[in-house]
Amino acid sequence: MTESERPSETEPKFRVRARHTADTVTVYQAYRPEIGGQAARHGRFPAAWKRDRMTWIKPSFLWMMYRCGWGLKEGQETVLAVEIGRDGFEWALRNSCLSHYVPEVHESQAAWQRELRQSPARVQWDPERDLRLTPLPYRSLQLGLSGAAAARYADEWIVGIEDVTPLAREVHGRVRAGELDAATALLPEERPYPVADEVLAHLRR
Repeated sequence: MTESERPSETEPKFRVRARHTADTVTVYQAYRPEIGGQAARHGRFPAAWKRDRMTWIKPSFLWMMYRCGWGLKEGQETVLAVEIGRDGFEWALRNSCLSHYVPEVHESQAAWQRELRQSPARVQWDPERDLRLTPLPYRSLQLGLSGAAAARYADEWIVGIEDVTPLAREVHGRVRAGELDAATALLPEERPYPVADEVLAHLRR
């Protein structure tokens, strides 16, 4: 059974899954070649990278493929795997708020808006994707960084940046050929990320 065929009852609706080591976690982004190519070559984002904009990082390779169309969408042709320190990643989670008001989580809409203004990071839970990029019953974390969080990401957290566009194209080719087992074998190994429940408690909905 492939990862995309796993029964949903074995996977909680809200859980962080990622490629990770004892010290780092890998997230994905996609940029136009002028940004992505330089970032991969130099291991840091170039001056043209906008620090005053929110930047979204995704621990799920397949959700990134859904977002960037396997690196074929205009302006997202270079897919990056960005390895960052786990301390930074968890700092962002602790200092995040949900991007949308959820009555079951927030005291009031006004309280959520205050939290949104004060938080340098925000979280969205979007349906995870399978190899055909169809939605699955459980969610994938998207983490938006702005202000202090974006600056820390660019200047402090990054351990390494790899251009994984060739991998994206190879997996896509296998999927188009109907070779799903071969495509699955190429995917980065994403395991449940061991984060304390209290870190995510304010981010589940």
